Amino acid sequence: MLLLVSPINPKEAIEAIKGGADIIDVKNPKEGSLGASFPWIIREIRRITPDNMLVSATLGDVPYKPGTISLAALGALTAGADYIKVGLYGTKNSKEAVDVMENVVKTIKDEKKEAFVVAAGYADAHRVGSLDPMEIPNVAYEAGADVAMLDTAVKDGKTLFDFLSVEELRDFVREAHNLGLKAALAGSIKKEQLRPLDEIGCDIVGVRGAACVGGDRNTGTIHRSAVTELKRLIEAI
Repeated sequence: MLLLVSPINPKEAIEAIKGGADIIDVKNPKEGSLGASFPWIIREIRRITPDNMLVSATLGDVPYKPGTISLAALGALTAGADYIKVGLYGTKNSKEAVDVMENVVKTIKDEKKEAFVVAAGYADAHRVGSLDPMEIPNVAYEAGADVAMLDTAVKDGKTLFDFLSVEELRDFVREAHNLGLKAALAGSIKKEQLRPLDEIGCDIVGVRGAACVGGDRNTGTIHRSAVTELKRLIEAI
């Protein structure tokens, strides 16, 4: 299971790199769960990140505007991201979600075939009126994406496990794998939740709060010691 850590600036990115993260995921929590950062921040983080380490960029909690999101995807790719993540926030059904993702996939793969495209849904989709989270693997597959992901839309202290049971998460991972996709799970993940995620076959676990001093994604800052602890816990499973 790979550890994805989400810094908001180059200083935090260095801490995540030094701590042993596998994927550096540039995000801007001020703009939401999967808030998009700025091109110059993505570019600088790509510059300081080792060549053999993936840099991910979130495009935001996106509306149903395939053209707008495709342009954003191209911007993130041009800025240096290898791993483009789309939060399907404003898509109300699978048809809209596939429409957004198909266009992002075409945009990215036409420019860089080896880049990864991630379709991200929300375990608490019912709280924001977005797509049923269990439909995300099929959306990712139909659109030609590489990864199916879940996060939480509302960051109020509740975790992924408050909305989906271990069995439901296992079904999500199994469906993704059956469709030839990687499965990524996030959503205020705690240290003690790493083991059950690994046991159900999760390929990538995403964290921010757990990697921050004090464990708060908004007021805390990522520190290498917290990242190292998470990495060691995963390796010990």
